[in-house]
Amino acid sequence: MAVFTIGDLHLPLGIDKPMNKFGQQWDNYVDRIKRNWEAVVRDEDTVVLPGDFSWATYIEQARRDFEYLESLPGRKIIIKGNHDYWWTTMSKLNEYIMRNDFKSISFLQNNSYTADGISICGTRGWIYPAWATFSESDEKYFNREVGRLELSLKAARTENIYVFTHYPPMSREGEGNAFTEMMKQYGVRKCYYGHLHGYSHANRIPDTVDGIEYHLVSSDYLKFMLKVVR
Repeated sequence: MAVFTIGDLHLPLGIDKPMNKFGQQWDNYVDRIKRNWEAVVRDEDTVVLPGDFSWATYIEQARRDFEYLESLPGRKIIIKGNHDYWWTTMSKLNEYIMRNDFKSISFLQNNSYTADGISICGTRGWIYPAWATFSESDEKYFNREVGRLELSLKAARTENIYVFTHYPPMSREGEGNAFTEMMKQYGVRKCYYGHLHGYSHANRIPDTVDGIEYHLVSSDYLKFMLKVVR
């Protein structure tokens, strides 16, 4: 049993918003993701998707995106991203996947999962305090995400903890903040994040900071290939 991750699929199957308007690197990306996924993932494997799964605004618009994901092998765990406007309450999300018989899909928020001996924890995250435009309003959302991270970490069932977030938890300068301190407190070993595209790939976090490995897993950064976690 293996664990993989890939972020920022930005699936446009329910609405007409393909990503290739952002550059040729996104040409045929939906087919490329499917081909690369099916080449490595087995039914018993787990794939974590750290945010921006679908461009849909409402969950019913995302049905074709969920059908696409359900058709792929493996267990899938989705985290909310800043463009996942379809995301609603956990109870409504779980009711939706049950009603539509999406048996391989789960959601990560205030909880954790276990796969191949690791605890899969995480939350969406927010822009970090060192961000140039960080405001009082941002501080409110940032602190809420720190609280959600702690709830997820408290739910971990193994000491081998990996965290998945949508937003990078710090800048490329590697400065600490409440989010990264929380990970240190709970002994997190690795952190996987997305959100950064194109020229923003240059803003990725150094490979290791304070003993924690950091990995950028935006789909375009990975060239639409899944990254092995374990």
